[in-house]
Parts: sequence; structure tokens; C-alpha cells
Amino acid sequence: MEPLTETNWKRHLKDPSLERKEKPRINGLTMIIDKGMGVVAFKDLLELASEYIDFIKLGFGTAILTPIPVLKQKLNLAKQHQVQLYPGGTFFEVAYNQGQLQHYFHVLRKIGFDWLEISDGTITLDAKDRAQMIREAVSRSFRVITEIGKKEKGSVTPIPQLVDTFHRDRESGADYVIVEGRESGKNIGMYNANGDVDTDYVREIYRQVNPHRIWWECPQSSQQITILKIGGADANLGNIPMQEILSVESLRRGLRSDTLFTFGKDIRERSPL
Repeated sequence: MEPLTETNWKRHLKDPSLERKEKPRINGLTMIIDKGMGVVAFKDLLELASEYIDFIKLGFGTAILTPIPVLKQKLNLAKQHQVQLYPGGTFFEVAYNQGQLQHYFHVLRKIGFDWLEISDGTITLDAKDRAQMIREAVSRSFRVITEIGKKEKGSVTPIPQLVDTFHRDRESGADYVIVEGRESGKNIGMYNANGDVDTDYVREIYRQVNPHRIWWECPQSSQQITILKIGGADANLGNIPMQEILSVESLRRGLRSDTLFTFGKDIRERSPL
């Protein structure tokens, strides 16, 4: 019997698309949301699926509620697996609203974070303040993800405003720009009350921005399928529930029926049994 340690799947079975990029990637990124995983569950997740996870967002303000020794453990585990762990934008908004940004930046750097998110989903930042916050974070050697969109139900950012903010954020130093979808994916931004995607909205945004730098929050499976079919297997997907990571990677590779004929390549003539 062949030793288990030497057993490997053939590439075209593991990746029927034959196009999935290895880490570290600059697009085709998957970000999952951590609402409060303990170290054991976090370690288990990374051992199972770190190959398919690029970023883990500490949702809401959970970063400050997590004991710092635990936070450091999770951060070190993530780095060992080439995964970027970062605090969600709401925590930034709280720090901004409390006049504690200098302290916020200082403690995040001291703990060891390399990435952070800047958003104004609940607070109000004018264009000048938003640009200043991004530049301030970059000057402190953080890499920045921004988010566009309000968290209020029914809120939709007009496409011209979203595109303009995207370009301004990038010029100010943001690496990636997220389109708000919340953890529910319903009745906000590009999603209606049932969670259906406004495909015209998505296509028009793709037409006007760098597709490798836009990031879609899409927690629901049907949304992930739609975004991938519009933007391709290298679309950046975020707010993925932790238990859905293998499912999302299957979609990217053509390992689910929903995308088998979208991304999977038929090579039967070249690969006989």
C-alpha cells in the first residue's frame, strides 16, 4: 500500500479550473469573519483550510473584547499560516468617535497587527477626513483595507459615489476597498431584502474600478455564486462564515455543481482513465 504521506490528488482533480493561484495572492482573496473563535477552534480552522483563507476579520469590536494574550496567539497562528488577521472597521469607528485614534493605532501596532480596516458605516467621515485617516494609518506602517457603504437597512451607495470613493481611497494608500454587505447580506447595498444581487450594479462597478482591488462582502452561498460568475474565479469575497470556507473554495475551482461548467475544464480527451 502506498504510504499516506506520499498520497496526493492529481492537480486537475483538486483544481478542475487549473487556474487557482497559490498563496500569497493579490486577488482571488477570501476573507472570513471571526465573531469570537477561541484559540483551539481558530487553530483547527487554519489546519483545515489555511490554504484557502487569505484574511480573517475580527468582526465588529470583538478585537478589544478578546484578551490580549489570546489575540496575540491568534495573530501568531495566522501569520504562521500566511493568513492576515485584522480588526473590523466598526472598531476603528468607535476609536474615531471616542477621540482615541492615536491610542488605537499604538496598541494595534504593539500587539502586532499589520492590517486594519477604515470605514464609516455608522459614523460620518467627509472625504478629507477619510483620506487623512488612511494616510495616517499608512504612515504608521499599517496596510489598509477600506469599506464603502452605510450599515443602515436599505442603504445603497450610488455607483458614481462608490467609484469616486474607491479611487480616492486607493490614491490615499488603501490596498483594497470593500463594498458593504454586512454579515447578513440582506437589504443593503447591492442586495435586496431577500439577499438577491443587483447584477447590473456589480457589473458597472467592475467596469469602472480595478477588479483586483475591489472586495465584495457576500455571506450567502447564492451571492458568492453570482459574484464569481460575474467577476470570475479571482473575485475577492468577504464576510464568509467560517464553516463555509471549503464550500467557497469549491466554487472557485469548479468543484461544485454551481460552477463546474463555469470554471471547471473538461480534459477527458487528454486524460484517459
